[in-house]
Amino acid sequence: MKQTTFKVPELKNEEIKDYLKDSTERKDVIETYNSMYNENIKIPLYIGNEEIYTEETKNIHPPHDHQKIVGSYSICNSNHVERAINNSLEIKDQWTNTPWEERAAIFLKAAELIAGPYRSRINAATMIGQSKTIFQAEIDAACELVDFLKLNIVYMSEIYKEQPITVGEVSNRLEYRPLEGFVYAITPFNFTAIGGNLCASAALMGNVILWKPSDHQIYSAKIIMDVFNEAGLPKGVINMVTGDPVLVTDIALNNTNLSGIHFTGSTDVFKQLWTKVGSNINLYKDYPRIVGETGGKDFIVSHPTADSRVVSTAIVRGAFEYQGQKCSAASRVYIPKSKSIEIFKNLKEQISSITLGSPIDFRHFMTAVIHKGSFDKIVNYIEHAKNNKESEILIGGDYDDSKGYFVSPTVILTTNPKFTTMQEEIFGPVVTIYVYADENWKETLTLVDQTSIYALTGAFISNDKESVKYALRHLRYSAGNFYINDKPSGAVVGQQPFGGSRASGTNDKAGSKLNLLRWVSPRLIKENFNPPTEYPYPYMD
Repeated sequence: MKQTTFKVPELKNEEIKDYLKDSTERKDVIETYNSMYNENIKIPLYIGNEEIYTEETKNIHPPHDHQKIVGSYSICNSNHVERAINNSLEIKDQWTNTPWEERAAIFLKAAELIAGPYRSRINAATMIGQSKTIFQAEIDAACELVDFLKLNIVYMSEIYKEQPITVGEVSNRLEYRPLEGFVYAITPFNFTAIGGNLCASAALMGNVILWKPSDHQIYSAKIIMDVFNEAGLPKGVINMVTGDPVLVTDIALNNTNLSGIHFTGSTDVFKQLWTKVGSNINLYKDYPRIVGETGGKDFIVSHPTADSRVVSTAIVRGAFEYQGQKCSAASRVYIPKSKSIEIFKNLKEQISSITLGSPIDFRHFMTAVIHKGSFDKIVNYIEHAKNNKESEILIGGDYDDSKGYFVSPTVILTTNPKFTTMQEEIFGPVVTIYVYADENWKETLTLVDQTSIYALTGAFISNDKESVKYALRHLRYSAGNFYINDKPSGAVVGQQPFGGSRASGTNDKAGSKLNLLRWVSPRLIKENFNPPTEYPYPYMD
């Protein structure tokens, strides 16, 4: 395929559908959800040309109805993992030498499939398996994944165009080679788009992938594999194995051909991966690229000039969308004493109208948290706040796991800015507020910077321009994504490339050229059209 036959996509985002009452997209997703909910799907391992259904399986339970079984997925053993790696390496030469336009065309077709015929299916799978409302599923599984697939092509083409200068009778060019071995992609439960992108971004650049999705995202992961297959991705470029993450990781990290890790998940797991790679460094052919986006303890700071309604809405949306199960979710808030009563009143009014239940009931703003372990962890934090002299439950604090893992939106008020729930990542619908004296707003920014080990996202809300400038300077390293007069979540591919530093990850900004550059190893090629035939230089005359 010649370059002239492939048109790079426009640099624009996928339009978000509203799913209004009686709309076609609403009817489609409801019908698809109900069909899939009763389908009892069987999900295989994807290894080379094979779809392998193992004897050992685990059931898939919707978090909002944990007694219901909607399907099962196969559990891999060590042999499966080794076969998956070997299959990827066998096809590597073919895929590496596939022209970039052909690779791009495959992922562009995948994007069009998700935007069109697979839209309801991938959204419904995300609603069922991950308990997302239709809006949260739409902005994630459909729109964000489409954006990743399309805009990565734009960024790839820009990378390839970046070439060194040529002087005189010499040609210089950069070849952006894929990494020499395989890339190990480890993805979380909370974003379907992350599952697809951590595989696709590296594969787009010519790499082969071993993919281990979260046990709690496997339903939508299966849809992603269906899409890639229909789009024409050669079998073996992305091999998906499901099962014991320790088993898969140990085999992958003990393989001499490991060239990269693309990870989103917890900080502790990422540090363990980094440690294992360091211990095995003499084993590898290359120094493996390690790219990770991990945890966050994301903040909202309200300046005394801020509009209380803006602050309240930023807290509600930032803390409670998708039950707070976003690494970017607002988790600690600092408000001035002069506005505290007003903000508390607004919060109570807004939160009082929030209902919880199944995502197929479109009246709900929230559904269930992902599993029993998460539910228990969140409950422990709530009970700790209830029984501590330094804190009180201002709003919520209720929970019930009799049918689904439901936790009500909870607001904790603390007198201690270093209280446990101000420092530790909870990953649930719990936000803690600390009230500061208005005149101490500058000192509060120092407190914000020094309270958490994380530096993922943060927001500063103010109607005073000078205070915004001051906050930007003094919170320079406190967040990789910084929001002014907005909630600290909701990054859009191409608009707000996402990532943080400190304990929040390597800040390689998924959804930008910065991330794609991590999956290539440049080779400089110099060609001399008039090579010298004598060794002396002119100065020697």
